[in-house]
Parts: sequence; C-alpha cells; structure tokens
Amino acid sequence: MDYRNSNLLDEALGLEDEECGLRGKVIAIQDCVETSGAFVFHQLIKRLLVPNSSNAVVFLAFSRPFSHYDRILRKLGCNLAAQRDDGRFLFFDMLRLQYPDKNEDKSSEDWLVAVFRKILQIVRAFPQNNKNYITIMIDDISLIEVAVHGSSGLVLDFLHYCQTLTSEFGCSLVTLNHADIYSSVENCAFLLQMEYLADVLVKIEPLVTGLAADVHGQLTVLNRGVSDGKGNLKTKTPNFRFKVKENVVEYFYPGSRT
Repeated sequence: MDYRNSNLLDEALGLEDEECGLRGKVIAIQDCVETSGAFVFHQLIKRLLVPNSSNAVVFLAFSRPFSHYDRILRKLGCNLAAQRDDGRFLFFDMLRLQYPDKNEDKSSEDWLVAVFRKILQIVRAFPQNNKNYITIMIDDISLIEVAVHGSSGLVLDFLHYCQTLTSEFGCSLVTLNHADIYSSVENCAFLLQMEYLADVLVKIEPLVTGLAADVHGQLTVLNRGVSDGKGNLKTKTPNFRFKVKENVVEYFYPGSRT
C-alpha cells in the first residue's frame, strides 16, 4: 500500500499515532452493495502487519477463504501466508465450520459462545505486554446473522463479548457490515446498536451524483476518540473521496482534483 496516498484515511482513523493507533477501540466499517468497503479492511491488515511491529491479527472470515485475502494482500506487498506461519495472522476460516442447527434453540448461542472462547483463548495465550497489540477482525457481520438464522440479538451479544476484550486487554475490534441490507425497523435498530458500540465508524457510500470514472465513492469517518494534543478527546468527522486501483487506494477531498 502506498501510504503517500493513504494519509487522509490514516489521519481520520488516528493511525498516525504509532504509539496508540487503534488500541482498545471498536472500529465499525459500513459499506453497501454499490460500493464495497473491503479495501479499508485490506489497508488495515497491511498497516497492522508491517515488519518489525508487535501487532497480531485474529481474523474471522465468514465471507471469503484465506486464498482470497492472501492474493489481495500480496498485491499490496504483504505476504499473509508468511505472517500466518509467524503467528502474527491467525486466520479462522468460518466457511469450513459446521453452522448451528436451526431446529435446536440453544445451538446458535452455544456456537457463538464457542467461537468467542477460541478468541479469548488466543488472546490469553499472548504475553501480557503484547495483548494490546492484538486486533480482532470480522468479515462480515451480516454473515454471522446468517449462521445463527437471523438472530440479531445473539450477534449483538457476541459483539459485546468481543468488546470486553478491548477494555480488559486493550485489544482492538474491527468489523465489516453492509448497511443497505437493514431496511426494516428491527434491523435498523440493530445497525444503530452497532454504531453505538463503535469508537470509530467508517461509512463507505457511492457518490450522490452517481458513478464517475475517476471517483469510486465517498468515505466518512466518525472518530470519537481523537486527541487534541492536550490530553482531551474530541469527535472528528472528515469526509473525502477515493479511487481504488490494483495495488493502491487514492484519497482526496472533493474539489481537489481537476
């Protein structure tokens, strides 16, 4: 990833603070069918797994197999297979797991509890001083709902469990979800609950004016934990546009291109 072109997103997420970054925070990425937010996920993986850092990623993949992420990250200069072998990228291929039986009332809840226990076991196995370098990433939340037969309450419980790891151990939690599938009142309430949990909310949307050859969409970051340099926290909401290329993403403010 060419970081000369990713400074706007890095600044919005607080990644320029190498000492703290996203530690202890919940980051919710929301996209839609027309405009995928997967590139933000990929950039975060690349940024976390830079050489000579202590960061580790626990990745729950409900959407794609390992080969998919490995192929994309190789284009960005990150060898996920090597990172996996070094124990820095711990990949859970959720597609290979047997999902809970719809006819058993406790099956879905027990299944999610078992998944959380695996995550907790990994976090506890890390040295005490390194636990706050762990980032848990989930791709994607809507497919967890599918796995538990549409029980949004169970999914929220699972996310709350994962959130406790950010406060107890200083881990980070990053989720990807599709905002445009929540059209009913009940599902909108679920989306609002997810937004409430997030310290940083990243929204990826198409341009209001429609498709453009040189702009793929717009990106808004609501960051509730930006330091003003004096020890105080403020909320920052930058909005900018982006263009996704094969091995780089360009970010720019509206009107900054001719």
